[in-house]
Amino acid sequence: MAEREIVACLGSSTTAGKGQAFDWIGELARRLQNARFEFRNFGVGGDLAFNALGRVDDVVAARPDRVVVIIGSNDVLATVFPLLRRVYGLTKGLRGWPSAPRFEADLTAIVRRLKQETGAAIALASLAEVGEAPGSSDPAQAALTRLYAEYRDIIRRVAGAERVVYLPFYETFHAALAAEPGRAFTHFNPLAFYRDTFRFFVQHWNGEQIAAANGWKFHVDGIHLNRRGGAMLMDLVQAFLDRPLGALRAADEDAGDEHQKAADHDL
Repeated sequence: MAEREIVACLGSSTTAGKGQAFDWIGELARRLQNARFEFRNFGVGGDLAFNALGRVDDVVAARPDRVVVIIGSNDVLATVFPLLRRVYGLTKGLRGWPSAPRFEADLTAIVRRLKQETGAAIALASLAEVGEAPGSSDPAQAALTRLYAEYRDIIRRVAGAERVVYLPFYETFHAALAAEPGRAFTHFNPLAFYRDTFRFFVQHWNGEQIAAANGWKFHVDGIHLNRRGGAMLMDLVQAFLDRPLGALRAADEDAGDEHQKAADHDL
């Protein structure tokens, strides 16, 4: 039997898929077509990009053949909601104000370390928006909508500059919201998350039941994905997995050669 390819997934709670959040990695692992893969979940709830950068050693130690990175939602949330910023200061070691340039620097550092220290094919996924009303005039939702678009541009730019695969999750998710808009995410209420945790672990509700009770179409709670939202990410990652590893590596090498030719021409 051929040795299975190791797929490492690095991110925050979207990647961790614990509790009421949709476990898209577990769903991919259960597909028969993915029997040739061994999935390693490096998702930690609440992580910002700088936290994920601090855990790259763990990913490298797994000796992955492919790496999927989806990180940045907590950077956005901590920018918009002061309460969450204070929480992350206590629980995640966040110092100062998160910013787009800081995120771009951290994401670039993650990709460069993975490229230098592994032979893996790397995919960067853009982010699903928080809230489901991209046209809302609510100040919090409007700020979230603007920042998620800005972070999409950053992730796409880093993927292009570092010659790795870009997974257009933001674009797919945004199109779904535009076709079927829902609730605005207007404030951060930690008690609501405790309530949903109680529903899941004590009352044994599943994520779809919690989403329905909360009035969300693509999320469980406005932040974490339900099955419908997570399926979009799962399909994009599946397309990355379906591409032969050799072809992905050859494409990266070809892009590197073209980049070097351009640099030589500039000299």
